[in-house]
Amino acid sequence: MKPIDGGVTAPKGFKAGGINCGIRRNNNKLDLALILAECECTAAAVYTTNKVKASPVYVTMENLENGAARAIVCNSGNANACAPNSYENARRVCQAAAKALNIRDEDVIVASTGVIGVELNVGAVESGMPKLAESITADGSAKAAEAIMTTDTFTKQYAVSVSIGGKTVTIGGIAKGSGMIKPNMATMLGFITTDCAITPEMLHEALSECTRRTFNRVSVDGDTSTNDMAACLASGLAGNPLIEWKDDSYTVFAAALGHVCEFLAKSIARDGEGASKLLTCTVVNSRSEEAAERLAMSVISSSLVKAAMFGSDANWGRVLCAMGYSKAPFRPEYVDVTFKSAAGEIMVCKDGAGLSFDEEKARSVLSLDEVTIYVDVKEGACSANAWGCDLTYDYVKINGDYRT
Repeated sequence: MKPIDGGVTAPKGFKAGGINCGIRRNNNKLDLALILAECECTAAAVYTTNKVKASPVYVTMENLENGAARAIVCNSGNANACAPNSYENARRVCQAAAKALNIRDEDVIVASTGVIGVELNVGAVESGMPKLAESITADGSAKAAEAIMTTDTFTKQYAVSVSIGGKTVTIGGIAKGSGMIKPNMATMLGFITTDCAITPEMLHEALSECTRRTFNRVSVDGDTSTNDMAACLASGLAGNPLIEWKDDSYTVFAAALGHVCEFLAKSIARDGEGASKLLTCTVVNSRSEEAAERLAMSVISSSLVKAAMFGSDANWGRVLCAMGYSKAPFRPEYVDVTFKSAAGEIMVCKDGAGLSFDEEKARSVLSLDEVTIYVDVKEGACSANAWGCDLTYDYVKINGDYRT
């Protein structure tokens, strides 16, 4: 597996771009993104588990019933959720993109992100779509990644290539997400492209599994959004033998897709609103992957743990406390906790009891911008990672005036 440049335009057959069409008050910020495939693609998507779903989510669900699509269009600055005419406006966005691209309405995946409850300025989208369609290029991934940002502080894109069936297959992705991040998608959007030849069933299987182990293991603030979506288009232009079963080729593809999703998921956690640190909780030697996941997610979601990490405070009792209310099976008297970073590592708890440790060394380990909370439950052979960030003063500042 080889990391490469290009994001969603790295695979064969894709163009992308982004413009400001007037949704955002600040005309210097891009607010409309487009990804286009030169041919009809196998398509799959996974969606927010929030009972309140934005209209673009429902429209995309309907459009992908046949497992095919050619384009992805996404606006930022407005969620088109719980707002007047939201379903009609989502449909109008699809129609505008289809007209500008000379494709069918139902071949468009549509997404929105931003403020909930405010009617989308769909006229701005319709007016800007022809310009956007003309501006997309084979190196436009960065602009598309910028156009889907809300409170994000940096663009998130990544791509890799692998060999499948003697052919080079490429997978690329962009994502956005900074706040309202909780397991089961959160306020994140992920758009992935690949030139792999794969059936809709196998693509959906791979995307669902990768999402479960990556995007669904991110927590910034405990909120789950109405708009979350991860969608994937597969052009088949790599020329590899069609992946129809869970064979060796599927395994290689799924591993590469998972690698892209994990990179994007960690980027979202790193860019949590107001965050100063990327936190990873790794739980090892659990009796099941599900138990390990629940333990890791509980730790990474704890406001007290996050606050301790912000203060570089080795308060390991908060880690055990969060594990204890996770409802996952484990024996507290077996648990070891170690904090790790590029500055070194320090064990602070063994067999469920505190150890004497050097507080200055612990502070040094926890002071860096990437910290791992390593938990060994010593009950089995399964493990799981979860990602989050620290809880800072700036989180409240950002969300206190989000609409202004």
